[in-house]
Amino acid sequence: MNQFQIAVVVGSIRHDSFNRKLANAIVKLAPKEFSFKQVQIDDLPLYNQDDDAAQADAVKRLKTEIAAAQGLLFVTAEYNRSIPGVLKNAIDHASRPYGQNAWAGKPAGVLGVSVGAIGTAIAQQHLRNVLAYLDVPTLGQPEAFIQAKEGLFDPAGNIGADSMKFMQDWMDHYVAWVKKFAA
Repeated sequence: MNQFQIAVVVGSIRHDSFNRKLANAIVKLAPKEFSFKQVQIDDLPLYNQDDDAAQADAVKRLKTEIAAAQGLLFVTAEYNRSIPGVLKNAIDHASRPYGQNAWAGKPAGVLGVSVGAIGTAIAQQHLRNVLAYLDVPTLGQPEAFIQAKEGLFDPAGNIGADSMKFMQDWMDHYVAWVKKFAA
């Protein structure tokens, strides 16, 4: 039985997203007592505070899935040097109404992959700022600014041999981070 349920939030909704591919691959490096579920964010309405009293079913589903998780894994793209709007929208929905923040206290890891040389470094920093405000303890080290290039994934979509040591080290640190908060 899986002891640690992790909600995975992929900040890109593109069908062939590198970040979804990374999310699917990295979870295979976790121990068996960890299970991962990608939460759906592409069907959320745009956040409007007027709707706080009667949140949409998709918002209620998102908040329920986050509440059931013992940890969070954010895998995000970088759009225009920040986080994608769809990710910010999901964060805003699950943190509202005021006093009903589903994210609070959940240990998180932040990753991202991009074709650019610095990966998603700036988006990750922006995301960390938002998560800090929302009381989400976020793994600080090791950071993972990943460039999408040959060898990152193998032909089956798993983490490739060239990247395995680094990605396994990141996952091992993430697992220890989640367990620290579960203790």
